[in-house]
Amino acid sequence: MKWAAVIALVLCGTVAQANEQGVAVVAQGRLQLKGGAMAVAVSPPPASIQRVLIVLHGRLRNAETYLHSAEKATEQAGQQATTLIIAPQFLNEQDVARHSLGSDLLRWQGNDWMAGALSTGPQPVSSFQVLDDIVARVSDRQQFPDVKDIVIAGHSGGAQVVQRYALLAHGQFRINPRFVVANPSSYAYFDAQRPMAFDPASCPGFDRWKYGLQHLPAYAAGLTPVQLENNYIKRDIVYLLGQQDVDPEHPALDKSCEAQAQGPYRLLRGRFFFDYLTRRHPEGLNQRLIEVPGVGHDGDGMFNSAEGLKVLFGQ
Repeated sequence: MKWAAVIALVLCGTVAQANEQGVAVVAQGRLQLKGGAMAVAVSPPPASIQRVLIVLHGRLRNAETYLHSAEKATEQAGQQATTLIIAPQFLNEQDVARHSLGSDLLRWQGNDWMAGALSTGPQPVSSFQVLDDIVARVSDRQQFPDVKDIVIAGHSGGAQVVQRYALLAHGQFRINPRFVVANPSSYAYFDAQRPMAFDPASCPGFDRWKYGLQHLPAYAAGLTPVQLENNYIKRDIVYLLGQQDVDPEHPALDKSCEAQAQGPYRLLRGRFFFDYLTRRHPEGLNQRLIEVPGVGHDGDGMFNSAEGLKVLFGQ
């Protein structure tokens, strides 16, 4: 089966020049969606695609870095003969301008894509709708007849996206994905409970999206907090936490009052959130927390650990 026929990717040259005010590398793949073209980094497609691993970058928008890390994990797991890796790249207006990219490319304002916001061009499309479209594409039996497993994974900022997407995603998946949430700075809670004492009057955004379910984005229109929570607890979600991700002063840690109300550092924030989930849903929670010993805030280390490989590839 030819690659062009499988996913309709149009390849162009890699933009490799570094620029402090834009991404260093623009992914070469182009995935044509209804609202425009999405930049994607993609692994060479195997002859039989049985698993699709969708890996999400964080604030640096370094899709190629995450693609290479996922490729290494796939090789370590011995799954390269059946696994296709897709790393979407959520470009922003600055990236498009600095690299003189085409007007047909989807782009967002700043880091708005992380919370499911609408793109600024060429059409208004939620970043979560982009993920919906990718999952729908690789679930299509005609294009991908052998696919049995879909995994959506992210580390750090990418993990924040995965957790929020798992919460807001609507509609039925033909193939229910596994969501892997590795070392995010924060989580979206269902109500006003938080594990740390704080003054709500001095932190009015603590329960607003993306930290809570107030003021949801347009993508979630028509869905109530109760519906969202009921959908979320049925998802196959693994919280993958590095046991050494314990630095309360880490430069990439969200230190806002909204995030500090969830705990002092990422490992505790993850433990607290999972405890919150299990207390609210002592029965029927289709989710796990797995800790990775000896690893801190390191996406490559997390995904290529023994625990990471088991989660990504179901071994």
